[in-house]
This record gives sequence, C-alpha cells and structure tokens, in this order.
Amino acid sequence: MKNLPEWLAWCERLHPQAIELGLERVKAVANRLAIRFNTPVITVAGTNGKGSTCAMLEAIALQAGYRTGVYTSPHLIHFEERCRIHGEIVKPEALLPHFERVEAARQGVTLTYFEFTTLAILSLMAASALDVAILEVGLGGRLDAVNIIDADCAVITSIALDHMEYLGPDRESIGREKAGILRTGKPAIVSDPVPPDSVLDRGKEIGADLWLLGRDFNFSGDKQQWAWAGRGRRYAGLAYPALRGANQLVNAAGVLAALESLRERLPITAQAVRNGLAMVELPGRFQIVPGQPALVLDVAHNPHSAAALAANLDAMGFYPTTHAVFGAMADKDLASMFKTMGPLVDRWYFTDLPTPRAESGASLLARWRSQETRKDASASIHADPMAALTAAVAAADPADRIVVFGSFYTVGGVLKDGLPRLQAKHL
Repeated sequence: MKNLPEWLAWCERLHPQAIELGLERVKAVANRLAIRFNTPVITVAGTNGKGSTCAMLEAIALQAGYRTGVYTSPHLIHFEERCRIHGEIVKPEALLPHFERVEAARQGVTLTYFEFTTLAILSLMAASALDVAILEVGLGGRLDAVNIIDADCAVITSIALDHMEYLGPDRESIGREKAGILRTGKPAIVSDPVPPDSVLDRGKEIGADLWLLGRDFNFSGDKQQWAWAGRGRRYAGLAYPALRGANQLVNAAGVLAALESLRERLPITAQAVRNGLAMVELPGRFQIVPGQPALVLDVAHNPHSAAALAANLDAMGFYPTTHAVFGAMADKDLASMFKTMGPLVDRWYFTDLPTPRAESGASLLARWRSQETRKDASASIHADPMAALTAAVAAADPADRIVVFGSFYTVGGVLKDGLPRLQAKHL
C-alpha cells in the first residue's frame, strides 16, 4: 500500500464485519506493537458529548502549554481528522509507517477497520512524545478497541439509547458497557446528571475514584457567565464555552473535574481554563455558519442529541421558516427524532448517504409521512447532502434558517462538497 486511501481500502476488506466487539484479537496485536503511554491518558466514553469533551480537554491542555494527542471518531471529511497532535490534524503520510507496523504485527489476526486504524493511530500517538493523551471510545467502552489502553482518568458523558443492538436495550445495559473504561483506584468522572446505577455499581465494585456531578463537582450560571466548583477548587466568572448549546456546560463541568483529578500530574492554571474554553472549536456541533439565511450544522443522530438540538434551536429565537436537511443510518430511532424535531421544521430535505448502513431519502420521507401531523410541513428527497442543501438555500428567504443534521455523513457531505463556495454564492 503506497498511500492512506490504499491502506484504508485494505482495512475495509480485511474483516467480513464492520463491527466485532471484543479485545482478544486487538490486544494480541497491540502487545506485539508494545504500545505504551508514559503520560496521563484520559479516556472518554458516552452516548453524546464525547467529541465536545475531548475538544475542550485538548483546548485547555494546549493553553496550559502541554503537548496533546487526541484520537476521536468518526471523521467528518478526511480520515486523518481522527488524530490531532499538538492541536494539528496529522498528515496522511505520518500515518503510513504505523499502518505498516500494524500489518507486520498482525501475523494473520483478522482486525476490523476500526481496530486496525485504532492501533495505527495509537502507535503514532505513543511515538509522539506527548504530555497527555485523550482517547474517545468508538462504541460502548468495555469491548471497544480503545479500552486496551488503561485510562489514568475515565470520563463518562451523557448516556442515552443508541447502538442498542450491540450495547443492550436500556440505559442500565448501555451504562454497564460504558463503565468498562473505569480502572481501579483511578478517577472516574461521571458528567451525566442522572447516571444509570450500573455505572455507579461498577465504579464501586472495582474501587474507582468516582466523581459525580452534584456530589463531587457542580456548576451554576446566569446569562453572562458560569461558575464551577469541585474538590478543593473553584472557578468563578467563566465565559461560556465557545461550543454553543446548553448541553455544553454539562460537558465542560466534566472536563474541569477530569483536569482537577489529574492536577498533580497535569497542573492547569485558571487562565488556561478561560482561554481554552473561549477558543475551543469542533465542527458539526451546533455550528452556526455566518450569513443569511442562518445555517446550523449538527451531528445529532439519536433522540437524546436531537432533543438537545431542538432546545438549542428554540433558544435561537424566531425564524419565519426552518428548513432541515436530514440523513441518518437505518438503525436509528427515527420516529423519536421526527417527533422531537417535527414541531420546529417547516420544510424537510431528506438525503441519501454514501454508505449501505444509511436509510434512503425515499424511506426517510415515507417514515416522516407516516407520523407527521402538521398540514403545513413539506418534504422532498435528494441524492446527496449537498444537493439537499442547495435546494434548501434556493427555497429559503434571507430571514429563514437552514439546519443540516443527522449522521456524520450528512454534515460531512455538506462540509466536504463546497460549503464555502455555496456561502459565497448564496448565503
């Protein structure tokens, strides 16, 4: 394989399944690779808020002068977005020797795309002289490939119903899987305000140092600023995080608890906290693109994140018409998402997505029609996200707003296929 696209194509062909949970195979290869981190590792699991949590941890640590490494998934446009070293997305060519290392160490072990690429990125990060490694769990926790690395601090964000065919039918089952990242004697930050008992039970069972929102740390705020208090430390008069949305305060509270729990190994100044929260960026999380009509991009792809998006849209104020570009995977709870977003959306633009796991635009339209009760709402179907957005822009008045949401493929498709060009022409 001569380049990254060839390696990724190889990884896709290697295993008959996209997902095979379990750590035996990936651990065997990781042991041969001798992947070790001699710096604090923060592992982040949860249903929603993982990416935002990782981005805030990274931004604050960078402002404190640390060399950071971050692994997140999935990506929006390019695969290499999954790894950032010292705040910069890695170059594709930097990944190639690590793909070669994994292939050499595999010795016939069959790895999924996610397992192979995770090992390659962990190999790169371990060789990058980091001060702190921040790892986002891909799916669940207990059996996810990221969990081969022992966390010095585990963060569990909000837990909601998603990926139930792999993780179980309810929050207790899903929480049990997420809690698999906890380690004996190590800080376990639970930023979900109402965590499942299974998370707390697992933490107590193994002797993790549980930090619970409302018990070990809390936050408060008014319209201008917010404050945080934890074990022995307080921050007052904080500006709101640059990531928009009410849900980001819960994520930020967990971030500050994680950093506080590691302060002996990773001291952070109040100024680094302020600067990091003010400067954090993460495309596709209630991202508002300047111009007219207003354009909002959000990777809300399950009922919990759709509810957060609906609340954030409500808080934006009045718009005559809201246009929504929507594409999603077939395994999502679409009925709940339509029920949540339906009252806010006047015109739907359903889109096909370039993956066999996606629901077709035509099927989304049929699902929506079967439950929509508003007589004034309309809908259309489109071949790809950019075609759907182009149609929405053509139909929208300057005072309207357009919301692009759903799968990473939906938001990524808009960002990939020329949002700046469309902005210059229409917005």
